[in-house]
Amino acid sequence: MKEFIEGALAISKTVKLCRPGVISAYPITPQTHIVEGLAQLIADGELDAEFINVESEHSAASVVLGASATGVRAYSASSSQGLLLMAEVLFNIAGMRLPLTFCCVNRSVSAPINIWNDHQDSMTVRDSGWIQMFAENIQEACDLHIMGYRISEDNRILLPVMVCIDGYLLSHAYEPVELPLQEDVDKFLPPYNLSYKLDTKNPLTLGVLADPMYYLETRYAIQETMKNVVPVINETTENFVKIFGRSIIPPIVERYKTDDAQTIVIAMGTLCGTIKDTIDELRLEGEKIGLLKIILYRPLPKKEIIDTLKTAKRIIVIDKSISLGAFSPLYEDIVAILNSPDDNGNKLKEYPEISSFIAGLGGRDITKDDIRQIIKESKKQVITKFVGLKETNLFTDIKDV
Repeated sequence: MKEFIEGALAISKTVKLCRPGVISAYPITPQTHIVEGLAQLIADGELDAEFINVESEHSAASVVLGASATGVRAYSASSSQGLLLMAEVLFNIAGMRLPLTFCCVNRSVSAPINIWNDHQDSMTVRDSGWIQMFAENIQEACDLHIMGYRISEDNRILLPVMVCIDGYLLSHAYEPVELPLQEDVDKFLPPYNLSYKLDTKNPLTLGVLADPMYYLETRYAIQETMKNVVPVINETTENFVKIFGRSIIPPIVERYKTDDAQTIVIAMGTLCGTIKDTIDELRLEGEKIGLLKIILYRPLPKKEIIDTLKTAKRIIVIDKSISLGAFSPLYEDIVAILNSPDDNGNKLKEYPEISSFIAGLGGRDITKDDIRQIIKESKKQVITKFVGLKETNLFTDIKDV
C-alpha cells in the first residue's frame, strides 16, 4: 500500500524497519527531518534504539563507527559542511571494514553559504572507500536504504554504503511511496552479525597502525572488494523482488531509451527525471537520444557503462559538481572508462564525441529548455560548459567592493 509522504519522513520510517540499534546525528539543513523523524519514532516507542545526541557531525560519525564495531547496526545522516566535518571518520569506517548505511542529503558546500542542492559534498568524499548510490526519487531512496544494509553487511563486502539524495528536491518533497511490511524487511535483512567485533570476552584491535610494509595492501583489499559489489547488488535485487513482490531496476545503472540512441546523456539524481521528459519530447521530433542514469557511482560500473555507450555517436555528461582546477568528476570518470580496455584488453573501436556540462550548482534550476540547449551545444563537442552562467565577473566585483 502506498503512502503520500515527505521524503525525509519516508526514509525515517524505512530506516526504522531495518532495526538499527544506535542512531546518532547532528542537525544540518536539509538532512534534519530524517533524524528528527527517527528521534520521534524512538520517543514514541516504535523503534527500540538509542538516539545519541552529540556536539558535532564528527562525533556523530564516531558514535556510529563505535556502534558498528561492537556489533550493533547503526545509522546516521548529514549534508554539506557536516559531511565534510565527518570526512576523517568516514575514511576510518571504510578502512576498518565496518558495515553501515548512511544518507547524504546532497547540498552545496561553502563558501559562499548556500543551503540548496548540488553534489559537491558527496563527491568530495568519493575516494573514502564507501559505496555510493544516487536516488532519482523518494521510492528509490527508501529502497536503497534497505538494500544498502544488506549489501554493506554481506561478508563479501563489509564496506559502508552512502545513499545520496538531492536536498529539498527529495528530502522535502512529497511522493507516493510504498513502505514495506516489517515482516518482509525482517526476511530480507537478517539480524546484524559482524564476523569480528570489539568484545571483552574475545579481545581484538581495530584501526591499528599500518606501517609502509602493510598499508598498501589495505587499499588493495578495498579496491578488490569493490569488484564484488555489482554481483552482490544483482543477487540482492533478485532477493528484493522475491520478498517484496515488486520489480525494481538493480541499483547500478538505468538505461532509458538507449537501444537505438545516437546521443546518450549521462547524469545522476533527480535531474534524470527532467532529462527523461525532455528525451520523450525530442524523440517525438525525430531525435534518437537516450539517458544513462548512474545509480551506483562508487564503485563505478565500468562494464554496464561501456555496454551502453559502445554504439553512441555522441555522449553528454551533466555534473552537479566540479573538481576545481580540473574537470567535473563524472565526466572525468566516463573519459577514463572510454580510454581503458575491457577485461579482454579491448577498447572501443570508435571513440564517441563527449561533452561536459556543469549545471545546477547551488540549487540553480535545470529546466527542459536547459536540457535542449545542452543537447544543441553538444553538437559542437563542448569540453566544459557551465549551464546558465550569468555574464558577470564575480572576482572583479568582489575586488571593487
